[in-house]
Amino acid sequence: MSQTTPTVLAAGAWLKNAACLFEDGRAMWSPLHGDLGDPQACVALGRSLDTLLAQATSPVAAIAHDLHPDFFSTQRAVALADRLGVPAIGVQHHHAHIAAVMAEHGLTEPVIGLALDGVGLGTDGLAWGGELLWVAPGDWRRLGHLWPLRLAGGDVAAREPWRMSAAAMQTLGRGADIEARYSSKVGAQAARTVARMLDTGLNSPPTTSTGRWFDAAAGALGVSVRQSHEAEAAIALEAAAQRWFAVHGEPTLDSVVEVAGDSMLDLRPLLARLLDWPDGRADEAAAWFHVALADGLAQWAIAAAQATQVDTVCLGGGCFMNALLTRRVTLRLQRRSLRVLRPQATSCGDAGLALGQAWAVAQQIHLAPGVLTESLSCA
Repeated sequence: MSQTTPTVLAAGAWLKNAACLFEDGRAMWSPLHGDLGDPQACVALGRSLDTLLAQATSPVAAIAHDLHPDFFSTQRAVALADRLGVPAIGVQHHHAHIAAVMAEHGLTEPVIGLALDGVGLGTDGLAWGGELLWVAPGDWRRLGHLWPLRLAGGDVAAREPWRMSAAAMQTLGRGADIEARYSSKVGAQAARTVARMLDTGLNSPPTTSTGRWFDAAAGALGVSVRQSHEAEAAIALEAAAQRWFAVHGEPTLDSVVEVAGDSMLDLRPLLARLLDWPDGRADEAAAWFHVALADGLAQWAIAAAQATQVDTVCLGGGCFMNALLTRRVTLRLQRRSLRVLRPQATSCGDAGLALGQAWAVAQQIHLAPGVLTESLSCA
């Protein structure tokens, strides 16, 4: 990394927060603070930013942060930048996930990025989480995203996978069956209310989140109806798939998902199969879901790499903590002679996000110092 790369301090994400100072191509990390819904984590972040600032050996050129204006990390970054008289620059969440991989591996060439996680604010103000990106130092654009599902009740849908299964039913044209399918599990009133919300769109914003598609699959199979902690449904679904793979191995499949208009990867056929899967065979269904999803994602990235003449694919976001998904996507991409990179020294989830924020802003300043804006918007 060039010694002229500016020094940037990044405030990190909301979940699993950690701050990062990026100086002379090297990352200096704060301790992991945890989720910023905890006031003590907010206090710790403020102290860490001041500590990292004091450890910088050259002036900090900018403070990087997430696009979400309500995050404490964003507000603290803006206040600190104002105090220092430097710009505070927002970096889109999924851009930062891919940028973190590029920073760790010292990449200077464009890459295709698969950024798969629970949620991150998009440049359009919507909840992203299943993103196909083209990323280069100082530049990026969104090439495509997963077919969106509606969050019936907003954030509560992320805690109740049955709602995401209901959302899949609604987008498949099967909304009239939601009450009958889920009344025995969650109560007739709750099932009826969610069906109406999805039908009218009331308090049901769309999301492209990969994590919510995992929830939908877990809800469809009855693996998880409600979850008490983050990614509980996805972890249960992976465990079910692993049990089946341990006995039967990985199946080969014909293509199940396809790219629809606007480069959307349409996962609805996966959920259509799971909703009609025979009872008592959840492990087999979970295995099939992992294979079909991984193969669809890989083909999506392969097509993008070919179209953009890129030979490297970076994998970022918390969904790549799923070993089954990561392994199969990686193998599929490598079989097409693509180089596949993912975080090694840092987390693929939000704990490693600050590195991507800092690197993206440092590259922007280095390559186009006269055109700084408040955020790194995609083309």
